Amino acid sequence: MQTNPTYSSLVALGDSFTEGMSDRLPDGTYRGWADLLAARMAATAPGFQYANLAVRGKLIRQIVDEQVEVAAAMRADVVTLVGGLNDTLRPKCDMGQVRDLLTEAVERLAPHCKQLVLMRSPGRRGPVLERFRPRMEELFACVDELAGRHGALVVDLYGAPALGDPRLWDVDRLHLTAEGHRRVAEAVWQALGHPPEDPEWHLPPEATLPPHWVARRAADARFARQHLLPWIGRRLTGRSSGDGLPPKRPELLPYEDL
Repeated sequence: MQTNPTYSSLVALGDSFTEGMSDRLPDGTYRGWADLLAARMAATAPGFQYANLAVRGKLIRQIVDEQVEVAAAMRADVVTLVGGLNDTLRPKCDMGQVRDLLTEAVERLAPHCKQLVLMRSPGRRGPVLERFRPRMEELFACVDELAGRHGALVVDLYGAPALGDPRLWDVDRLHLTAEGHRRVAEAVWQALGHPPEDPEWHLPPEATLPPHWVARRAADARFARQHLLPWIGRRLTGRSSGDGLPPKRPELLPYEDL
């Protein structure tokens, strides 16, 4: 792996994970790991350019149809692709189709960038992860196989103990906190060959006393009311949280402090 590499551009594709949900800035916008990574890369490369095509709620077919060709045409030095996890959380999921679409995305992107980066997405410990673990691991096996075939890097967030820790997940239990996004940015930074700023990003925070039973039940009730029921409602009506939203940063432009 190249040491202290200099890349002049970054394009990020995906869904809410790459958009940066739950890493909220004071003005109400979202930052997230891709913005944090772009800031670090820009500091090493004058004139650095960045685009983020991610939109919350996107399924892998939508990522392929709406983002892949746009990203390929940008011919960025580094392209990150994270997708398919939203599909695995749907009650009816055709994993064969998910694999085929992810394969199509990688085959279309790999020839048009210097370095393609794929990820084994993180999962919060708990009953939801256990229910969908077989699908997730099938998706990650496809990621590993495609990376081997096309020379892509794989950042293993799924295997990082820190990113399974519920304390690094927001109250919606679907998106990482600001600290979680910081750790993902560090993981990708290191995978690209840069010297670590946080060698222990993958280790969980120091142990704390668990919340009291009453506090846990109250949190469960708030989660169900504010997040789970609306999520189920969108699934039943075929709606997505990203319907009608534009990409976060649709053009490959000189980086600005985000």
